[in-house]
Amino acid sequence: MKTGVVDFDALLARLDLGAKVRLLTGAGRWSLPPLPEIGLDRVVMSDGPIGVRGEQWRAVDPSIALPSPTALAATWDVDLVRRVGRLLAQEARRKGVHVLLAPTINLHRSPLGGRHFACFSEDAYLTGEIGAAYVEGVQEGGVAAAPKHFATGHATADVRVSEKALREVCLRPFERVVRAGAWGLMTACDSVNGTTMTEHAELVNGVLKGEWGFDGLVVSDWTAVRTTEAAALGGTDVAMPGPHGPWGERLEAAVREGRVPESVVDDRVRRILRLAHRVGALHDAEPPPVEEQPAAHGAEPRGGPAIDGVALAREVATRAFTLLANDGILPFQEVGTIALIGAAAAEARIMGGGSAQVFPGRIVSPLQGLGERAEVRYALGTDPRTRLSPLPGPATAAFLDADGAVLSEQPLATAEARWTGQWPPDVDGDRLAAVRLRTTYTPDVSGEHQLSVAGVGDFAVTVDGETVFDGSTGPDGDDPARAFLSPPERRISLPMAAGHAHEVVVTHPAGAFGSFTVGHANPGPGEDALMAEAVRVAAECDVVVVVAATTPEVESEGFDRADLRLPGRQDELVHAVAAANPRTVVVVNAGSPVELPWAEEVAAVLLTWFPGQEAGAALADVLFGDAEPGGRLPTTWPRRLRDAPVVDAMPVDGVIGYRAWERSGRAPAFWFGHGLGYTTWSYDSIAAEGMTVTVAVTNTGDRPGREVVQVYVDGALAGFDVVEAAPGESVLTTVFLPERALQVWQEGGWRTVEGVHTVEAGRHAADPRLSATVKI
Repeated sequence: MKTGVVDFDALLARLDLGAKVRLLTGAGRWSLPPLPEIGLDRVVMSDGPIGVRGEQWRAVDPSIALPSPTALAATWDVDLVRRVGRLLAQEARRKGVHVLLAPTINLHRSPLGGRHFACFSEDAYLTGEIGAAYVEGVQEGGVAAAPKHFATGHATADVRVSEKALREVCLRPFERVVRAGAWGLMTACDSVNGTTMTEHAELVNGVLKGEWGFDGLVVSDWTAVRTTEAAALGGTDVAMPGPHGPWGERLEAAVREGRVPESVVDDRVRRILRLAHRVGALHDAEPPPVEEQPAAHGAEPRGGPAIDGVALAREVATRAFTLLANDGILPFQEVGTIALIGAAAAEARIMGGGSAQVFPGRIVSPLQGLGERAEVRYALGTDPRTRLSPLPGPATAAFLDADGAVLSEQPLATAEARWTGQWPPDVDGDRLAAVRLRTTYTPDVSGEHQLSVAGVGDFAVTVDGETVFDGSTGPDGDDPARAFLSPPERRISLPMAAGHAHEVVVTHPAGAFGSFTVGHANPGPGEDALMAEAVRVAAECDVVVVVAATTPEVESEGFDRADLRLPGRQDELVHAVAAANPRTVVVVNAGSPVELPWAEEVAAVLLTWFPGQEAGAALADVLFGDAEPGGRLPTTWPRRLRDAPVVDAMPVDGVIGYRAWERSGRAPAFWFGHGLGYTTWSYDSIAAEGMTVTVAVTNTGDRPGREVVQVYVDGALAGFDVVEAAPGESVLTTVFLPERALQVWQEGGWRTVEGVHTVEAGRHAADPRLSATVKI
């Protein structure tokens, strides 16, 4: 009977140097090469973090789209996040994925970070706890998690940081997920104190693998390995993507010539084999039994019962929605008509762009979700989007050879074509010459419509057989990632007739990757007329719900934000609508902080983050009181950007977030940890003894509720728990403080700060309700 124990050294002995070195570079964009001679399958990796894309970035194989990582952190619910991890493992297994390149556990340092939606929090402790639960859930399903981007995650920057700030701030979440048993970890593209992370032996070999005892796989961020010897000696185990790169024959030569010890290669191969064993990709032995896995938490091994992804996506969204302000209008009671206003009300922004993007099988918009519960009158009001939305599908992508013969056809959900470095499996890349997208669009209004092509390269566009565009678009700048994620757009104006089916065909020469979108916009009356219509509709309805959102041009991967303002004329829209009807609820559809200059003019402000595919259904649940908004802010929201104490990307003296706000003496719009529910709570008592804190709270309202009890030690978050209680019910929660809560990094090591420490419990960072002391 197999025990799950593998003799990795025996497997290594069966490989020559060439085979071992080949294993250290990707076989393609998303996988490591198989070695059938030792029973090793391909090891497949995939981006997350809100779904599992798989090897193909296309809609033919839909993925569950969960709320953004900022939303996951806003739940402050480790058990819920662990369930999310199990769902993602289920999705990964369905798509043949062994390693999920997630979660992103870099911290929110500046409110201007364009990719904050993909991270959890400004707080190292909260990030570590949510990240650990995510990792545990994924790995309970037999799939490896690879948290990223070790250690600071700043693209191509050279981050200069003190050892104290590095240890107490940047590295702390990574230490936590390693202690949770992560099987993988991704290094960043950036440098720390002058050394690129793929070559940073001090941090990767010394801290990660040595001090912390990490036995998993260290994979590079894509294209981050740029040297042979330095990266091989620096601790990186696998260079992605492949098959080309600075290793391969050059690394083999470096080993043969004695510049890189073969033991270094052996250690990396051993780590690959260990990971393959853990995820079931090594056939010489069974995967380890559940008791050998790092954190089972009672889950059935290798997946257990199937999880309903749609239901979980909806539940997570409601638990994450954060009620920032409410004059009592929510939850809705007797509501006749709802004025629903905003571009994002009809077309919700459910996820961030870049590596966080997946193609869900369905999207429930606020218009659809609320329309199923009440009489809704919709008005656009203003459209902040600077790009046209994709033509609705279905569409077909045909892959053509040089003679125009069709090699393969693929269905598309919308007129959005996207392949990254890997064409569909039945397409012969050597013969591929062009991609042709074909769709039919039947407008519901006549007039001058707008079509667009967003992409880089040559495009030929025909409508009903007539050429309407034949030309080239060039990239904006020299960043290839931005050219792919946010390419330039060319627009064409042409008449279309309502009810007539117009055939739209776009042909694009094939390159290393394919990425282009055919956009569309109906004829419009102009922004002023749209605004006036929204005000009129608002005045005529019982209540108003305005959905205000960021756009991919201001909040996405690949660039930071220039300011915190909502794009376009959305602030003006909210001011005007609130003046027409003070019973206005503003739903903020953004992944990270935005300025809310109208907050005191409206009846309620509800933050939905990027809420995932069940956005509209979850919104209806919360607005009508079927579910309580459970979110608490994982990041402080400034009133204005100029008020923020830290705007630069790196912490000053290791202080960011709410601790920096406290030192500055300024007050933000909403503190870290803030969030309202639909009931009220009293904080009754606190007792602290050693590392154990016990807090009693009572639901003093008239409906059941959930509360996030937050515990701070000397002003820093040190513990939390989510409790539930019926009206009038008291509950007791016990929080165990982590060792790091009473320690500082000093003179090359962790030192416990002796003396008296203040322990506080409250509803957010600036709202201590109870206080006690502990003496160490």
